[in-house]
Amino acid sequence: MDVLEAINQRRSIRKYEEKAVEKEKLLTSLEAARLAPSAMNRQPYTLIVISHPEAINQLSSVCNQPWEAPLIIAICAFPKDAWVRADGEEYWKADAAVAMTNLSLAAWAEGLGTCWIAAFKEEAVKKN
Repeated sequence: MDVLEAINQRRSIRKYEEKAVEKEKLLTSLEAARLAPSAMNRQPYTLIVISHPEAINQLSSVCNQPWEAPLIIAICAFPKDAWVRADGEEYWKADAAVAMTNLSLAAWAEGLGTCWIAAFKEEAVKKN
C-alpha cells in the first residue's frame, strides 16, 4: 500500500480482534515512528508497548472511554528534552504527534487498526 492510499483509507478503530499483533507488523510500525522527523532531531519522546492485559486494563481505566485491545502503544513526551526556539516556542507536542501519525499510517498499511487516545487523566497515567 502506498502512503497516499494509507492516508486516504486510514480510520480510527475502536473495536479490536482478540488476537496477538504479529511481531514484524509491530516492529514495522515502531520503526515508522522512529523515522519521524522532529525538531533538531531531538525525538523528545519514548514509545512504550503495553501488552499485558492487566496493564492495558489499568491504562484503560484512566481514559475517558474503556479500551480493549491486544496492545497499546503509549508515547511519553519529555518537554525538557525538546528543542525550544529562541522566542520560547516548543515543539515536543508536534514531534510526538508526527511520530504517532507515522506509526498509525504504517500500522494501517500493515493491516492493523489504531486510534489516538488524547482524553486521559495525565497524572493517573504517570502513576500506572
